[in-house]
Amino acid sequence: MWGICSRTMVKVGMAKPCGLMKPCHLVKPVSATRVTGRYLTHQRGLPGLPVPPLQQTCERYVAALEPIVEVDELRHTRELVEEFQRAGGVGERLQRGLEKRAGNTENWLSEWWVQVAYLEYRMPVVVHSSPGLVLPRMNFSDKQGQIRFAAKLIAGVLDFKTMIDNETLPVEYLGGKPLCMNQYYEVLSSCRIPGLKRDSIVNHAKSSRPPKHITVVHNFQFFALDVYNGDGTPLTADQLRVQLEQICSSSLQTGMEPVGILTTNHRDSWGKAYVNLIKDKTNKESVSAIQRSIFTLCLDGATPRGSDETYHSCAAVQMLHGGGSQWNSGNRWFDKTLQFIVGEDGTCGANYEHAPAEGPPIVALIDHVVEYTRKPELPQSPMVPLPVPRKLHFNITPEIKKDIEEAEHNMNTLAQDLDMKVMVFGHFGKSVPKAHKMSPDAFIQIALQLAYYRMYQRCCATYESASLRMFRLGRTDTIRSASAASAAFVKAFDDPGKQNTEKVDLMEKAVKAHRSYTNMAISGQAIDRHLLGLKMQAGHEKISIPDIFTDTAYAKALHYQLSTSQVPSKTDCVMCFGPVAPDGYGVCYNPMGDHMNFAVSSFSACESTSAARLAQAVEGALLDMRTLLEQTPRAKL
Repeated sequence: MWGICSRTMVKVGMAKPCGLMKPCHLVKPVSATRVTGRYLTHQRGLPGLPVPPLQQTCERYVAALEPIVEVDELRHTRELVEEFQRAGGVGERLQRGLEKRAGNTENWLSEWWVQVAYLEYRMPVVVHSSPGLVLPRMNFSDKQGQIRFAAKLIAGVLDFKTMIDNETLPVEYLGGKPLCMNQYYEVLSSCRIPGLKRDSIVNHAKSSRPPKHITVVHNFQFFALDVYNGDGTPLTADQLRVQLEQICSSSLQTGMEPVGILTTNHRDSWGKAYVNLIKDKTNKESVSAIQRSIFTLCLDGATPRGSDETYHSCAAVQMLHGGGSQWNSGNRWFDKTLQFIVGEDGTCGANYEHAPAEGPPIVALIDHVVEYTRKPELPQSPMVPLPVPRKLHFNITPEIKKDIEEAEHNMNTLAQDLDMKVMVFGHFGKSVPKAHKMSPDAFIQIALQLAYYRMYQRCCATYESASLRMFRLGRTDTIRSASAASAAFVKAFDDPGKQNTEKVDLMEKAVKAHRSYTNMAISGQAIDRHLLGLKMQAGHEKISIPDIFTDTAYAKALHYQLSTSQVPSKTDCVMCFGPVAPDGYGVCYNPMGDHMNFAVSSFSACESTSAARLAQAVEGALLDMRTLLEQTPRAKL
C-alpha cells in the first residue's frame, strides 16, 4: 500500500489507513429520508482538490523536517528548497503543470494516488496494506451460533447496500461541509486483480448486470451464494441461515488445498501464479465468481485459545492475516475489497483491500451492520425452496500446488514476524481532553510523541491520516504529528528543571499546533500530496527528478517510524494494520467516551521495536499528561 520506498507508500509520502481526523461527532449524517440531490448531483457540487501555493509548501516542508533531521542536513535541504522554488526554476514549471492538470481532471491526485500507493505496490496486501477490524466478541461459541450471526450480518450488509443502490445513503458532513461519498460506491462488488507488474481494480456494481451473489469460504472451500430472490428482494436472515447450513454441511471435509492463500503472496509472485491458475476453464470461472461477488464471508474454524488478556490481540491477528496456514490465512480471498470474518468462537471482524477506500466508510458500513444484527429477529416467514449454493471448484496442477506451498511458507514467515498488541485503555476516554478544551485526537497524538520519545530519546517522522473527502474523489493527506511544538513539549516533560506550568503551556502549544496542521490537511493545504504531485509531474513531463526528492532529508521525512490513524466508530471496535517501516510501528486507535482502543503493531525481526512496550509507554504518557493537567493551575496564554 505504501509507496515508493521502504514499503512503497512510505516513499510517496503515505502510510497507513484511513481516518476522518476530527472527533466523530463532527461527522454528521443528514436524515436518510432526504433524497433530493442524488449521488451525481451531490458529487458535482463538491469542490476540486486545490493545488497549494508552491512557496507555502516549501516553507512548511522545511518546518516539518526540523524535529527529525540534523542541523547540517536541514541547512543543506534549505539550499535545495530555495533552488527548487526560485523564480523561473523547475519548481515553478512543475507547479504550473500541476495547476493545469487540476483544471482538466476531477481530482488531480486520485488516479496517480491509487496507482502509486496501491496498484504498483508489490509487497503482499496482507499486513503491508490491508487493514483488519476487530469487533467486540459476539455472544456465541458454536457452529449454530456462528451461522445465525453470519446470516444476520449478510442481511445487514444487504440493507446497507439498498441505500447505496437507491442513492439514499445519508450524506456525511465535516465541520458543516459535505463530504465526498464516492468511496461507499467502491467497496461492494469490487476486487483487486493481480498483474505481473501492476494490479488493477474491477467494480462490477457499475456493470449492466450487477452481481446478486456473495462468496462464502468455509474450510478453505469457496461457494457462490445468491442473496436475492427471483423478484429482486434480498433473502431474509432465516433464508440465509438455511443456505449457510447447507454450505457448512457440504464442506465438512478438511485437507483441501487452500487456494485463497495465493492472495497473501508478494504481488509479482501472485501475478505469475494467477496467470497459471486461470489457464484452466473451471478455475477461471471460480475466480471470476469470487471477483464478481458483492463481498466475501469467511466462516472461520478454531483459533488459538489464549487468555482473556490476550484475546483482543489474537483476534486482531485473525482479522489482519488469519494466523498463518495452520489457522485461517487460507480461508480468505485477500484481493476482495471487503471480507467479513465470523469465527466459531465469537471472534468477528473484517479485512479490507485498501485501494478503493479508507477506513471511515468501511467503519460506517460495519456500524450499520452491527446495529442491524442486534435487532430482534422477525417472525419466520414460510420457507420457499432456494437454489443450492454453488461450490466453486479448482483443479490443482503440480505447478499450482507448488505456488500454494510457496505462499504458505511466506505467509507463515510474515505471521511469525508480526508483533500485535491491542490495548483497551480503560482509565479514561475522550471526555478528559475535552474537559480541558483539547482535541482528543491531538491529545492522543501528542501522547504518542511523548511515548516514542521516552523509548528512543528522539523524535521520528510521524504519519497520521487526514481525510480529503471535502473534495471530489478525495482520499487522504498526511498530518505530520512530529512538530517543533511537540518536540519542545516531549523534551521538557521529564525534565526536573522545568515547572509544571511551563510543561502545561508547552502541551497546549503542541496540541494547538497539531490541531492547526489537521485543519490545513483536511482543507487540502498539507505538504505531502503536493510534493508527491510535483514529483509525479516531473515524471509526466519527462524531466529529471529535482534534487529535493533525492535528498536524504526527503527519505527521512517519508520513513514513518510512527504510522498512525484515528478511526472512530459507534461500535466498540478497533482497526489494526502493520507498520510501514521495518523499524517502525503501526498505531490505530478508536477513542470512546470512557475508554480508548489501541492496536499497536511492529515487526519481531527488528530488535529495537516492541508493540507491547510502545502500548505500555502510550498508557503511561496518557496517564502522566492527565495528571499534569489536573495538578497544575490553568496556564495563562
